Amino acid sequence: MEQPPTILPRPGWLGNMGSRFVALLPLKMAGTAAAMAAFFAAYFWLLRHSRSPVTTVPRIFVDRMISFRPAAVGLYVSLWVYVTLPPSLMTAAGDLRRYLAAGIIMSLLGFAVFVLWPTTIPTPDFNPAMYPSVSYLKTVDASGNAFPSLHVAFAVLTVFCLGKALHESGAGMALGVLNWIWCLGIIYSTMAIRQHVALDAISGAVLGGLVAFAYMRLLCRRPADVRA
Repeated sequence: MEQPPTILPRPGWLGNMGSRFVALLPLKMAGTAAAMAAFFAAYFWLLRHSRSPVTTVPRIFVDRMISFRPAAVGLYVSLWVYVTLPPSLMTAAGDLRRYLAAGIIMSLLGFAVFVLWPTTIPTPDFNPAMYPSVSYLKTVDASGNAFPSLHVAFAVLTVFCLGKALHESGAGMALGVLNWIWCLGIIYSTMAIRQHVALDAISGAVLGGLVAFAYMRLLCRRPADVRA
């Protein structure tokens, strides 16, 4: 019988997390590196070969509520640590395959929109040259492929998958709350550094939420003893 959630971690939760982390560790490391390399190769190829015309996604009232915060670039790039956490806590190769499939499906849906409807964001309301970290990010990741924000989509997929792993490990609701704070911080950062506008973030959250829902339903239909 499943135990009710607690606010603080249960005894032994850290050892549980450790055993999850070391399970299939070489496969996780190689798979994560290969998946990220393939994603970035496809993403930047599409960014360099965008079709014309390109639509500028407009700002809405939410964008006017969020001030430019160059320090949020740290939260923005933390996504690439955040997304590695769910697979690092999986213990079955089948779970890893299904998580990879969810990421691939979500990426392909986003890429399809980028190809059929190229988008960009409005001209930033600041001088990028005055903020080296933000300027470097915009040089590496130009403001194309804006809608939907895959940055947000991956954050949303991750918050659900990581939340499931934390719950199964007995990590407690406090760490679950921190998980959501990290996710929301990443979403906020996409707008705070003017890498995306609110409509990009909203569409990315919808995409990530739909894929997460489908992934969780598929996983939960399979008994734990046959997840291999």
